[in-house]
Amino acid sequence: MKLEHRILKYGDDINTDIIIPGKYLTITNDAEIGKHAMDGIDSNFYNKSHEGVILVVGENFGSGSSREQAPIALKNANVKCVIAKSFARIFYRNAINIGLPVLECNEAWGKVKEGDVLSVALEEGLIKHMGTGETFKAQALPKFILEIIQSGGLLNRLKKSLDKSKN
Repeated sequence: MKLEHRILKYGDDINTDIIIPGKYLTITNDAEIGKHAMDGIDSNFYNKSHEGVILVVGENFGSGSSREQAPIALKNANVKCVIAKSFARIFYRNAINIGLPVLECNEAWGKVKEGDVLSVALEEGLIKHMGTGETFKAQALPKFILEIIQSGGLLNRLKKSLDKSKN
């Protein structure tokens, strides 16, 4: 599974209240909530992301509440992958549960700038800067997590598994 997109870059300690502010939590339509992703830090985020981006962020991304809408908003804003120095564990798990790839890589953040294009090989955890050719190593995603992502989320993976067991 390989992704190649331009990046949007943000700093440290971006919590779930910033990713999707509380005033939008009454929205139940996933496509609509995506239009408000990162509204707490960048009101123009959706206009920048809707064609597909890789989000590169600093430390402690997704901290705060266990707001499930945060990764849902990012995925529906067409964020294809999030690369962070570190994630809040609950955000990390919520992202995997909906099929949003997340990778931890300290090195990448300091060597890329907004608008650069990255190629990401999820199976190997390799991130390549398409402008400089430099490669960064992230923790590779285990096979079972890749299966969840390829299925479009944990529930879809479970449905596929149940369908196979019926045959």
